[in-house]
Amino acid sequence: MEYVIETKDLTRKFGDLIAVDHLNIEVERGEVFGLLGPNGAGKTTSISMLCTILKPTSGTATVNGFDIVKQPAQVRKSIGIVFQEPSVDDRLTGRENMEMHANLYGVPSDTAKKRIKTLLKLVELDERACHLLRTYSGGMRRRLEIARGLIHYPRVLFLDEPTIGLDPQTREHIWTYIKQLSKEEDISIILTTHYMDEADKLCSRIAIIDYGKIVALDASNNLKESLGEETIAIRTSEARELSQRLKSTELVSKIAVSGNGLTAHVKNGRETLPRIVELAANAGIHIGSISLHEPDLGDVFLHYTGRAIREEEGKEYHGLTAARRRAVR
Repeated sequence: MEYVIETKDLTRKFGDLIAVDHLNIEVERGEVFGLLGPNGAGKTTSISMLCTILKPTSGTATVNGFDIVKQPAQVRKSIGIVFQEPSVDDRLTGRENMEMHANLYGVPSDTAKKRIKTLLKLVELDERACHLLRTYSGGMRRRLEIARGLIHYPRVLFLDEPTIGLDPQTREHIWTYIKQLSKEEDISIILTTHYMDEADKLCSRIAIIDYGKIVALDASNNLKESLGEETIAIRTSEARELSQRLKSTELVSKIAVSGNGLTAHVKNGRETLPRIVELAANAGIHIGSISLHEPDLGDVFLHYTGRAIREEEGKEYHGLTAARRRAVR
C-alpha cells in the first residue's frame, strides 16, 4: 500500500494546551480522507503541520515522501491548499488570480495557460474567467480557490472546511467538484469538516478527532456498524404496557419509556420493526407512529466522545489563518 501521508505521534502544543495529541494516520494514494470534529478539535492545527505552516512540538510526518520538518520546501511544492478563510484577490479577475498563483509556483506560461483553461472549465467558471472576483458569489469564489490549488499539479490537496458558510445548494455543488477532482486529477484529498453529511458523502475514510486525539478511524459505514444497534421510536398511549410485553421477548436489548413515547434498541431494525407492530396488534395496542433510526455519524461521534458535535463552539485555538499571519510576520 502506498501512503501519501504518514504521521507518527505528531503533536503540537501551545503553552500548556495540547492542540494535537500524538496524531497517527496513514492516507492512501487517491483517497479522500476526512478529519471530522467540532471547532477547536485540532483539525486545522493538524493540517497546518502537514502543510509546514506550523512546526510540530514532537513526532514526525511525511507528505509525498518528504519530511515536514527536514524537507518543507519539497512538501510545499507537492501540495495544494484551500484555506478556511478566503484568500483570493477580489481586485483581480478569476483568470488573473489563477495566473498569479501559477507564477508563484513557477508553472511555465504555456503550461499554465492550458492548465488554467482546463481547471476553470472543470469548476464551471470558464465563462466568468474575465470577471472581477468582487462579482463572484461565495460558492464561485470557493470553486476558484479549489481550481487555483490545483494549478501546479499537486499530488495532495488540503481542503480546510471547504463549504463553511455556504448555503446547502452551493455545498452540494462543491461536493460534486471535490468528488470529480479526486477521480479526474488522480490526487489525494485531505478534508477537514465539522459537517457530518459532508464527511459521510465525500470521504472514503474518516478520522474522528476530539480534543486533539483521534478517537475512531474507518470508513463511514464501518463506523456506523461498529455501534451494533439501531433504535425504534414508538408513539402510543399504551407505551408502558407495550414496554412490558417487549421486555419479555428477545426483540429488543434496551427500552426507555417517556410519557407516550417508547425507544427500543434493536440489532436488526428492518426485520424487528414489523415484528413489533405485529406484537402490538395482537395485544390490541394502538401505535400512533413508529420510526426506525439507523446509526449515523452523529451517533458515532456521540458514542466515541460521550457528547454531540458542537457546531457553535469557539474557533480553533490556533487556526490556519492565524498561523499564516505569524508566518508572514
